[in-house]
Amino acid sequence: MGTAKGITVYSTTAAPWDLVHTGGNFMADGFGTAFSSNLVLDENGPAGDFNTTIRDAASVDNVMNQFMGITPGRYIKMSTLSYDGIHHIDMHMKLLDEETLLVGQFPVGQSDGPQIELNIQGVLNNHNSVFGTPYRIVRIPMPPSTGGAFPPSGSYRTYANNIFINKTVLVPTYREQYDTTGLRILRESLPGYRVIGIDCDDSGNNIISQSGAIHCITKAIGVSDPLLIRHQRLSDTYETVLPYAVEAYIRHITGISSAEVYWTTDTTAGHSSVAMSAGASNTSNAAIPAQPAGSVVYYYIHATANSGKQQVRPITAPHGWWRFNVLDLNSGIMEQGPVISEAYPNPTSSVLAISVGNVGRDRVRISLLDALGREAMVIQDARMHPDGKVFADLSALAEGAYQLVVSSAKGHSTMKVVRH
Repeated sequence: MGTAKGITVYSTTAAPWDLVHTGGNFMADGFGTAFSSNLVLDENGPAGDFNTTIRDAASVDNVMNQFMGITPGRYIKMSTLSYDGIHHIDMHMKLLDEETLLVGQFPVGQSDGPQIELNIQGVLNNHNSVFGTPYRIVRIPMPPSTGGAFPPSGSYRTYANNIFINKTVLVPTYREQYDTTGLRILRESLPGYRVIGIDCDDSGNNIISQSGAIHCITKAIGVSDPLLIRHQRLSDTYETVLPYAVEAYIRHITGISSAEVYWTTDTTAGHSSVAMSAGASNTSNAAIPAQPAGSVVYYYIHATANSGKQQVRPITAPHGWWRFNVLDLNSGIMEQGPVISEAYPNPTSSVLAISVGNVGRDRVRISLLDALGREAMVIQDARMHPDGKVFADLSALAEGAYQLVVSSAKGHSTMKVVRH
């Protein structure tokens, strides 16, 4: 591949740099942070099957830092999962950008769900993103087998085993009743991208039973002349007077001749542009004018190199963008108890994705009541994830209408859902 593309090849195949490392067990943000499971330590330790040099964690880190550009102390390794036989993190996790982790989620307490949550909490408790802020977590359900079983009784079905190819994301799919939710979460998280499902679970080509899917059998090749734009998206704000500062790290081998922020509050009406001024250390800055409360601001960044090359970020712009809300301080008194923000798809034949707001740190009970008011299913009775999302599989319930009830010590919220 190096010969075909004219790229110099550096190998970790001979001492003092020999290292065993499985490809699906590595992902990086491109800015000095990388993730693996502890499989890499096992592969190179005393019990390794293929290594010729025995390495401890510090020695593994040294090789990886040298070859992969990892900042010392930023190689994050997590406990292996009991029921994932290959122990590759790409079976349950994916970097969507420098500060966002897509994480597979099992039903509460099932399969590797508890260990995944421990691992993610370990990341959140001990490591920030390259921007110095906590990682954003997007959870996506892990579908069961056709018979409803999860690992170890079923294959490790996952939507996290996807791959980016320019403006397209190729995603393994399994069965429509689960795929509609998985694909929707990815499309909402990646505006403007084409999210394409590839069946990995049909009777003639059940590749997921071989412990892998799309990411496991593919590898992207980077562009030869990259124009790099790194930006931390703006968060929701109550500011309606002062402009919104936008900062980006922008680099090209020939230098940057100009950069702009394009913004709008109505994506059908086009964008206005604001020139970015060059600052220190390859940073550029601009400000989006303040907007009234209730506005939603959509924006993206465009840059031109001295060579003439142009790039936008997100790369799907102008069809894709970052967005933030200008909140209203006078919108009314916030609900004291949990509030159901959304439940989808509704009706559903199986998986139901539930988003709950205002959960705080209270214990939250989520259940379904049948037409007679009897509790047909307890989905959760514990603290919510900070993102307020939980998934439930309704496929074992009889068809009909149910009342979704979310309650805590501070109050409750209800919504009608239909199982068909």
